[in-house]
Amino acid sequence: MSRNSDNKETIWFDELSMPEAEKAAKAGMVIILPCGSIEEHGAHLPLSTDSIQAEYVAMGVAQKSRCLVAPPLRYGLCNSTRNFPGTITITFDSLRKIITDILEDFVRNGFKRLLIITGHAGGSHMTAIKLAAKTVVINHMNEENKPRIMVCSDYDFAFDLRDKDFDTRDSHAGTIETSRVMAIRSDLIKGRGTCNFPNLPRFEITPDPENYFPSGVMGDPTIASAEKGEKINDYIIDQIVKLVEDLKH
Repeated sequence: MSRNSDNKETIWFDELSMPEAEKAAKAGMVIILPCGSIEEHGAHLPLSTDSIQAEYVAMGVAQKSRCLVAPPLRYGLCNSTRNFPGTITITFDSLRKIITDILEDFVRNGFKRLLIITGHAGGSHMTAIKLAAKTVVINHMNEENKPRIMVCSDYDFAFDLRDKDFDTRDSHAGTIETSRVMAIRSDLIKGRGTCNFPNLPRFEITPDPENYFPSGVMGDPTIASAEKGEKINDYIIDQIVKLVEDLKH
């Protein structure tokens, strides 16, 4: 799904004119902010894997629900993969602050319904984004038309399918993630990848988690397919459309 479209009405916030942005705010349009990361995803997937997925979902949701998509944030907080070549991580505070600033300025512009979809779902990454959203909500809690903000990862929904169609251990750069990228950007796939189900310590904090999955994979990408990816992507979009419909009210 390309940013360029033959549709006369754009879904991209930054393609609006000044009067169009003002009109969209007055109409109460929902703003979707896709977030991702620059992170290793094995030898077979691009560093932009998380970003590609979030942006694809955001565009699909916007087209179905008449929302606007904000310019994506492609940098995130990557702890377990930071020692792999290609991973570019930012700090917890940097992520929290930039998300806070972006949300606050959308609210200042009159947009009171905001949804963050993040394709990267690391624990610290999610916490930073949720704290940013909470800060903004609290800042405006006494206003008559207070903002509503939702934060989710597309994997909150993708992993619904693990018990049904996929190995319950499937995770980073595995069957689900590889299938999704195959359906979105097959031109970026480089080979079949390597199957690896690491035995990670359940509670221990380790300084070198990459030693448990040196291939950069946690799952089985060798059985991925574009058909599976299309099914997963469609399911995620449909579930998030339901969130948006709730957010509109």
